[in-house]
Amino acid sequence: MTPTAASSSGSLPPPEGVAFRRIALGSVTLHVAEAGPTDGPVLILLHGFPESWAGWRRQISPLAEAGWRVIVPDQRGYGASDKPDRVSAYHLDRLAGDVVALGQACGAERFYLAGHDWGGLVAWWTASFHPDRVARLAILNAPHPGIVGSYLRRHPGQWLRSVYVGVFQMHGLAETLLTARDGRALRRALSDTSRPGTFSPAELDAYARDWTAPGTMTAMLAWYRALVRLPRRHPPRVRMPVLILWGRKDHALQSGLAEASLNLCDRGRIVWFPRATHWVQHEEADTVNAELKAFFASGKTVDQAD
Repeated sequence: MTPTAASSSGSLPPPEGVAFRRIALGSVTLHVAEAGPTDGPVLILLHGFPESWAGWRRQISPLAEAGWRVIVPDQRGYGASDKPDRVSAYHLDRLAGDVVALGQACGAERFYLAGHDWGGLVAWWTASFHPDRVARLAILNAPHPGIVGSYLRRHPGQWLRSVYVGVFQMHGLAETLLTARDGRALRRALSDTSRPGTFSPAELDAYARDWTAPGTMTAMLAWYRALVRLPRRHPPRVRMPVLILWGRKDHALQSGLAEASLNLCDRGRIVWFPRATHWVQHEEADTVNAELKAFFASGKTVDQAD
């Protein structure tokens, strides 16, 4: 495809064939990485905390080469996308609305969707409340928001793993802790919770440039503050086919969250990665790419023009 912009959030060199542009969605404008044929079925990839579009850099080109029109936004509050001030701007309903609006802006009434970490929560929410828009759903190490509360009540060990969410509620203090010394705390968190060598110094440097930009960390943390403080609707069951890819050595999320999430799906399965951590798409890129290509290809008969 013809590049529409030459910039990328954090100045990390993009994979070959990736172009960038800004897409206005009404209340926000998102910075988006794109690759693949413009007439291919649309596949939207959603990153998590504390990444950006670059969290999918190992998947974009393989999926584009397989014929997908791959759309990877910096979600609102992240990277080079808009950063609304209010916590209410980061409610799951608004985040899911961004995904639907992004699909429409790319000419797809129905699209394929994958999400990792926070991107997975948004993907779950989008699939639950906009089932007519999502043809197939892939989730990487992210629980369905609808099961988190009940799971925590039954599994106190998950509370211990989630204590950082409480720290993130401390406005000002959390921002200072996470941005001090060029984002040292988050750099160490990514390195310490992944397999050795997963994140290169260049990747960490690029992420740190995003984290330390004015207003960015407050916007990123607003996702957690909205999740804790704002009421949510009870989600319906997930109707479309679902693939869950889960690294069992996740530092923050117990594997039982994957199983509990699967119970909300009419049609779904889990693929376990015994040696992978939370950062499964980085550590097991080849296998993850193969699983995603096979899963989404089996649904390519969906008419994207519907």
